[in-house]
Amino acid sequence: MRQLYIKQKVFSLSGKFTVKDQQEKDIYYVEGSFMKVPKTFSIMNAARDEVALITKKMFSFLPKFLIEVNGQEVLTIKKEFSFLKARYTIDAAGIEVHGNWWDMNFQVLQHGKIIGEVGKEWFTWGDSYKVQIIDEEMETIIIALVVAIDCVKADQASASSAASI
Repeated sequence: MRQLYIKQKVFSLSGKFTVKDQQEKDIYYVEGSFMKVPKTFSIMNAARDEVALITKKMFSFLPKFLIEVNGQEVLTIKKEFSFLKARYTIDAAGIEVHGNWWDMNFQVLQHGKIIGEVGKEWFTWGDSYKVQIIDEEMETIIIALVVAIDCVKADQASASSAASI
C-alpha cells in the first residue's frame, strides 16, 4: 500500500501543484490550463510524461468532466439535473466512489473491491488529502479521480458564488 498527499485548495490561479509521497518527494505534477477553453488539467509523472488528462466539457447542457489515462477515456463525472442539491455521477467501467466525496472522505472501488481510500489529513505538510493506493496498478486512475473531484468541487463553488452575485 502506498500513501500520497495532495495539498488542500490546490486549484490556485496558476493551477500548478504536486502530489507527494510520505517523504515529501514529488510523484506527480499537475498543471491546469489557465484562460484556455476547454479547461484542462494535465497530470504528469516524475519524468514529466503526461499520464492523465482531465477536460471540462464546455458545450454540454450540464457540466461534465472527462478523465483520460494514458490516452484512453476511463471516467466521466457529470452533473445531474436537480432542483435542490447539486448531484454528480461517476461513469466508469466498474469504478465506484463510496462515501462523502464533497468532504474528500471516500473509498474508490473497482468491481466491488476497494482499490483506494481518500481522507483529509490535518497534521501533515499543511492541510491535505491522504490518498491510500491499495491496488498500485490503479494509482494513476485514482490520482486523476481525486484531482477531477476537486476540480468539480471548485467549479461548483465558483458557479454558486457567481449565482449569488
